[in-house]
Amino acid sequence: MQLRNIALATAAMACLALTSFAQITTVEGDVIGADGKPVQNAEIQITRTDIKGNYKCKTNKKGHYIYMGLPIGDYQIAVLIDGKPADQQKVHTSPGDPKNISFDLRAAAAEQAQRQAAMEKAVQSGQLTDEMKRGLSSEQKAAMEKQVKERTEAMKKNAELNTAFNEGMTAMTNKQFDQAVASFTKASEIGPTQLAVWQQLGEAYVKLAETKTGADYDANITKSLEAYQKSIELKPDDPASHNNYALALAKAKKFPEMQAELKKAADLDPANGGKYYYNLGALLVNSGKNDEAGEAFKKAIELTPTYADAYYQYGVTLISKAAIGADGKVTPVAGTAEAFQKYLELQPTGQYAGAAKEMLATLGSAVDVKYQNPNAKQEKKTTTKKK
Repeated sequence: MQLRNIALATAAMACLALTSFAQITTVEGDVIGADGKPVQNAEIQITRTDIKGNYKCKTNKKGHYIYMGLPIGDYQIAVLIDGKPADQQKVHTSPGDPKNISFDLRAAAAEQAQRQAAMEKAVQSGQLTDEMKRGLSSEQKAAMEKQVKERTEAMKKNAELNTAFNEGMTAMTNKQFDQAVASFTKASEIGPTQLAVWQQLGEAYVKLAETKTGADYDANITKSLEAYQKSIELKPDDPASHNNYALALAKAKKFPEMQAELKKAADLDPANGGKYYYNLGALLVNSGKNDEAGEAFKKAIELTPTYADAYYQYGVTLISKAAIGADGKVTPVAGTAEAFQKYLELQPTGQYAGAAKEMLATLGSAVDVKYQNPNAKQEKKTTTKKK
């Protein structure tokens, strides 16, 4: 009796084992890349969709993968190339032979291209055709319709932005600065994250301010500052925005702030630092601030020692500091003649060469006005021994 019970128990256990074994399934497949070759080390992600469950494996050097021991269920199997999803399939596993879930990324790429072409066509027409909808689930149709709508709206918005921006640029060329401000303002409302729009709006307000006086001038300069501040918020490391903001600050007579912004521009773009300070110097000269202009040209020279025009302009600012005696003799401050001579050294035939020589001649005997081109060949000196 005891042996019979043992036999029955053993049979029951064997049956249970067979039942448990039957619940385990396997999936395998190959991954072929877009180039038609097997993909090694492609990541296979197996995600159970009916209940929670996640599994992973990788392809071998032949592009093959296999995963054994999956419980029967519904799965989504995805292939990732370099960590990026490339394709996916759904499968319901069952006992027996392994389920073959292979991926041919050439076909997936072709399908994606076809889908993209259909999407572009739908965007142009503004709707999906029955042909485009064929073979799609209701969820896929809804997703595609949403995407078409978003793309259509984006294209329309972009077209409006380009139109407003181009109208603003045309108005600037025609010196219709009030119209330029209106167009760039409209562009900023359509595309508030476009750096170029805010930069041009700031410039338009500066140009408009230059046609005004008094409170109108101040109001437009203030608007220009606001536009440049917005451009800096969008791209804090853009040297052009800091430079233009600095020039607008100069027109607002906010010189300490201007110097700070100009320094930021030069720090961000050392190669053009001399140009930034030179432009500032020119602006300060026009504003009647000769001393400040001189410092700007001097800074331009420090940053770009070969900046010929900066030497000339620096010399001009120093000329105004020269003393004129009762006898009419001109006594320049230190560095004046050297600035003009350095200009001639760098630009012997430059646009200011004639003026530089005249300046040196005007200074008279106080300086050496004999200029020699440093690039000219020097005659070899000879000495004669006394007999």
